[in-house]
Amino acid sequence: MDRIEAMRVYTRVYERRSFKLASLDLNIPASTVTEVIKAMEKRLGVVLLERTTRRVSPTIDGETFYHRCISIINDVEEAEHGFSTSTPQGLLRVDTHGTIARHFLLPQIHTDVVNQNH
Repeated sequence: MDRIEAMRVYTRVYERRSFKLASLDLNIPASTVTEVIKAMEKRLGVVLLERTTRRVSPTIDGETFYHRCISIINDVEEAEHGFSTSTPQGLLRVDTHGTIARHFLLPQIHTDVVNQNH
């Protein structure tokens, strides 16, 4: 699992305050969630979540890490959505010689407008 996915797992555990509920939300085994969090804590060298048999609560480091994870995840999603298949909109200004406009641009614009209306 890459670091971004691990961050998604961590943020879900943080938000749900439960390994089991996070695993159900993410549709992965609870043991995988546990291993991801353990590996993350080992890599970072800090305890992110205090665990008891009844509760999961973030440490101070866990709080800080959660907010950074959310920011990173949002940045990644925004960057990926920047390449979506949205159609360009708005005014386009073209400065060209009249002959080129008459012979190449205007006929094409007329054809595109006619095709859109049918």
